[in-house]
Amino acid sequence: MRTYIIRRLILIIPTLLVATMTVFAVIRFIPGSVIEMMVDEREAATGQTLEGIKRSLGLDVPIHIQYVRWLSGIVLRGDFGNSMWRGTPVARELIERLPVTIELGTLAVFFAWIVAIPVGVYSAMRQDTVGDYLSRSFAILNLAVPGFWLGTMVIVFPALWWDFSPPVRLIRFTEDPLGNLGMFIIPALIMGMGMSATTMRMTRTMMLEVLRNDYIRTAWAKGLRERVVILRHALKNALIPIVTIFGMQVDLIVGGAVIMEQIFGLPGLGRMMLEGVNARDYPIVSAVMVFVASVVLGMNLVVDLTYSFLDPRMKYRYR
Repeated sequence: MRTYIIRRLILIIPTLLVATMTVFAVIRFIPGSVIEMMVDEREAATGQTLEGIKRSLGLDVPIHIQYVRWLSGIVLRGDFGNSMWRGTPVARELIERLPVTIELGTLAVFFAWIVAIPVGVYSAMRQDTVGDYLSRSFAILNLAVPGFWLGTMVIVFPALWWDFSPPVRLIRFTEDPLGNLGMFIIPALIMGMGMSATTMRMTRTMMLEVLRNDYIRTAWAKGLRERVVILRHALKNALIPIVTIFGMQVDLIVGGAVIMEQIFGLPGLGRMMLEGVNARDYPIVSAVMVFVASVVLGMNLVVDLTYSFLDPRMKYRYR
């Protein structure tokens, strides 16, 4: 196990290197550079002013030199650079906004799993019954309804009907726990419902497959109660592909956070990245994307290690 973990961690390094190069280059191909936007704000700008802006932002050198400077700052000092517009350290803003996205993503995963797993198990246990059809329809509905549309409707209709709108200022959990949960519960629920659809269908499929195995028939023949058969024997083996899906949904959490944080005014990483893209603030966008890539790679490693716990027959060996 230790050798496997070390090798996986070593393999993460070139993957992250490719990710940093891709992110660093792609953001600069977006039409409209930050230089043009800054010059547009200064009507009396001259060619000398343009060169001065480039020099002050470090954009007066070739892109490969910019990349080496940026990457060396991250590796040697943990410095993601400064915002091109505000001049503030990107790492500090990343740390300030990270708890918002973590709370939103954690609640979304909680709602997704607390709905998807029980409903998926129930649907498999009551195959081709009315409950099964309703559960499958509910999953398809969650897949079909766009989260951004539902989030917009949740904002618009209460404002029209009851004159209610969510608070503009972020309520910290330490200041008012109930007020904080009130801000996060609706966007997290919308994100969670969208994530639960795939997990629910996979849970049903895997439970149906596991329930046909011989050891499940033996457990039934021994007279074990349904709850014991399902929880102790069937569900644990059915969770392996479900855990895999969870690892794949980590990037969807960040993608959903971009939309939900913008709609509900939550100052998290998703909104930070959107603001950075709109302002062509290269250090902010690069920092957020590198952080997300690191989290996704780390979560994939955690998911792979979870397999050995769910299935003791699985061993990690290298010749």
